[in-house]
Amino acid sequence: MADRVDSTTKGTLAAQGSVGEVFFSFLKLGLTSFGGPIAHLGYFRDEIVVRRRWIDEAAYADLVALCQFLPGPASSQVGFSLGVLRGNGLLGGLAAWFAFTMPSAILLFAFALGAASFTGPVAEGILHGLKLVAVAVVAQAIWGMAKSLTPDKERAAIALIAVALVTFVGGSFGQIITIAFGALIGLWLCRGTGTDPIAAGHLHFPVSKTAGAIALVLFAAFLVLPPLMVATTGQQAIALFDAFYRSGALVFGGGHVVLPLLQAEVVTPGWLGNETFLAGYGLAQAVPGPLFTFAAYLGAAVGPAPNGLPGAIIALVAVFLPGLLLVYGTLPFWDALRLRPTAQAAMRGTNAAVVGILGAALYSPVWTSAVLTPRDFTVALAGFLLLTVWKAPPWIVVVLLGLAGALLQF
Repeated sequence: MADRVDSTTKGTLAAQGSVGEVFFSFLKLGLTSFGGPIAHLGYFRDEIVVRRRWIDEAAYADLVALCQFLPGPASSQVGFSLGVLRGNGLLGGLAAWFAFTMPSAILLFAFALGAASFTGPVAEGILHGLKLVAVAVVAQAIWGMAKSLTPDKERAAIALIAVALVTFVGGSFGQIITIAFGALIGLWLCRGTGTDPIAAGHLHFPVSKTAGAIALVLFAAFLVLPPLMVATTGQQAIALFDAFYRSGALVFGGGHVVLPLLQAEVVTPGWLGNETFLAGYGLAQAVPGPLFTFAAYLGAAVGPAPNGLPGAIIALVAVFLPGLLLVYGTLPFWDALRLRPTAQAAMRGTNAAVVGILGAALYSPVWTSAVLTPRDFTVALAGFLLLTVWKAPPWIVVVLLGLAGALLQF
């Protein structure tokens, strides 16, 4: 089948493929894509744009811009959208998401099941080392995001006020207020402050405007209805879905931002201890695939039931679902939306507020739970320098700091 060319695009999009082709292409990526969402986008470009030629460079840049604009895990949204394109619809998108997500989700689920038997001084030291990994990784995320998302005085001020807001208000409500504050102030202060050119051309995906509108309505319904159902029925399964869905719906600026959101949802109500939470987050840096698969670990480890396999499935689906609904719903409308100055300004303000939210999370719960001695500080700083200066792969930092934590027990 010959390549199809649209006269309004800058390049050529490959012919449609099969759902099986999409699945196995993304399974390979799910098994090998280490390094976080920015690295994942590089892997996708090499595999999908350069080698397989499913989409051209200009269209890929447009797609990445869309997924960075929306809340949710950007790399998973890009992968899902590429699956929709190549697999000719929703089934192809789901095949790409499942294949890219499952390898790391299975690993983290297995760790959650074995964590209870992981006892003794050496095991405790390794777990403490994983918490120090979380310090280094979150600090690296803030370092990189601050340079790109708060490059001027206006956005730096938004980030600073966001730290104060999320600290004094607290909880998931404080984070919602902070994100809304960033969007509103961005409309005022961030018009015309962007430096990145907007990609030209159009995106043409097999998603109708009707299907997109239905997806957006479902996104809003899942955001509003579960809290009402929890209030009337008290069902823990619905409460678990609600906690993870709301967290996934509010993640702007990268996967690491889900840390404070999930901490507020599962640690604050007492479903999970902070020690267990941070140890799992540290381990999540060592596995390939999206950081959001941390939800599989949390869903398996929380109490009360459902936990184990049912809890892992509920948490995993719930945390990814809002981002996938949003990107599927937005695909038919993105060309018009992305050119609006008001939308661009609101997103600049939101992204700056995200830096503040993550900065507050670096102190509590990450720093206060992990850095207890000067030796802990030294190990965490070494991990940060390995990531930022020596550009070490995250899995190497996980191994080294885990070993360092074990050695500190003697």
